[in-house]
Amino acid sequence: TSAIALVIATPLAIAIALFLTEIAPRRFAAPIATLVELLAAIPSVVLGLWGILVFGPWVAQHLEPWLNQWFGWIPVFSGDPSQVGILPAALVLTIMIVPIASAICRELFQRTPRDLMDGAMALGSTRWEAIRGVMFAYAAPGIAAAVLLGLGRALGEAIAVTQVIGNRSDIPSSWFEPGDTLGSRIASQYQGAPTDLAVSSLLYLGAILMVISLATNITAQFIVRRFEKQRRAA
Repeated sequence: TSAIALVIATPLAIAIALFLTEIAPRRFAAPIATLVELLAAIPSVVLGLWGILVFGPWVAQHLEPWLNQWFGWIPVFSGDPSQVGILPAALVLTIMIVPIASAICRELFQRTPRDLMDGAMALGSTRWEAIRGVMFAYAAPGIAAAVLLGLGRALGEAIAVTQVIGNRSDIPSSWFEPGDTLGSRIASQYQGAPTDLAVSSLLYLGAILMVISLATNITAQFIVRRFEKQRRAA
């Protein structure tokens, strides 16, 4: 689910940040940016409840039948639509990742030196060519770090995912089927673990999740620091 959410959230966050910095009028950019960032303040349990009552039924009634109709020949889009499963959980995670990644990307785009952009356009580049060749190149390491930070948020999320993923331990063949994650497994089973072995297994899962999240955040910080050193040297 984290990988699916990251694939969807990354271009969406970059597009939002690019729209707010280069396309939207300033009087509209600030309110829109505030609304996007407010999504990060929504408690995960509330977002999960919204996923159960509103978003999940919409996915089952509209999105999944459309995906099955046009892309049903792909195994991950086959099967019967369901309001709980891998796809609804991934989309809820996407909503949680986008505010973080878009805020960081927006800050990176705003810090791109205007002299470089103006120089590129003065040499004959179009605005999009200047954005692609100058702004994206300047902010690429920071964008990678933003994506990794979003991945860390997605890996550590448990409550909202537990509410909409279905909590089935089998490996699903379709994104429409219920599934499980490390965080949702711990959240749903630790309190009622029947044996000491089950408790120990869940603690091991927690340790694995902590190591993965720690490695993700360390990698993101390493990329940011290396980017800062390169920029200062330049």
